[in-house]
Amino acid sequence: MWLRRSNTTVRAHNASSPKFACSSFKDIHALLAEDDGSGSKDGLDSPSICHRTRAVKTLLRTLSSSSAIMAPYSRNDSQIWIPGAEKTVVVYFTSLRVVRRTFDDCAAVRSILRAFRIPIDERDVSMDSGFMAELQRILGLSQKSALPLPRVFICGRYIGGADEIRRLQECGELKKLVEGLPSVNPSTCEVCNGYAFILCQDCNGSRKCYSHKSGFRSCTSCNENGLIRCPSCFSSQF
Repeated sequence: MWLRRSNTTVRAHNASSPKFACSSFKDIHALLAEDDGSGSKDGLDSPSICHRTRAVKTLLRTLSSSSAIMAPYSRNDSQIWIPGAEKTVVVYFTSLRVVRRTFDDCAAVRSILRAFRIPIDERDVSMDSGFMAELQRILGLSQKSALPLPRVFICGRYIGGADEIRRLQECGELKKLVEGLPSVNPSTCEVCNGYAFILCQDCNGSRKCYSHKSGFRSCTSCNENGLIRCPSCFSSQF
């Protein structure tokens, strides 16, 4: 005997599925934006939490590295002096474009200081490595210490780098520091064409001198590049 199938149907309770049933992170992000009412439709106006966290970590890493570099010679800046430079500004810089930020900082500092028309002793470490060794000795650093450029001394006293010069320029204190310095003509030197170096007259840049008695010998008058400081620029400033 066959049983007759009942025509009654039993409907199961179909609860409405929540909006976050989908496992997609995009839908969850949109759901949160709809709940707080501050987000847009797609929820992409504000930066994500991961992006902001990554930016903060990068900033903290940059600040920690910069403070680690500046720490060795920023504690007793008032005690750092260059003897015999009381009537000039001494700038240690580089003219190489290897590191763009360093080159831009050096160019900006030189431009700011030249606007005052004061005597400036520009010491290019890329033209003479002895300037870098001299600066490290003045600041009490070892030869392997990282030393960002430029470094500025006003009236013999150590001031700092590009950030300090810009800060002093903005607040007007830089003008007060150079008020006592004599004014100079900002024209370009005709001897060195503004490079502050010329070829050594003893070896003509070859770094080798010849004599009949001893033959060839290393020239002791020039640097490793066969250059000497321009006598016209240096004598006109001091």
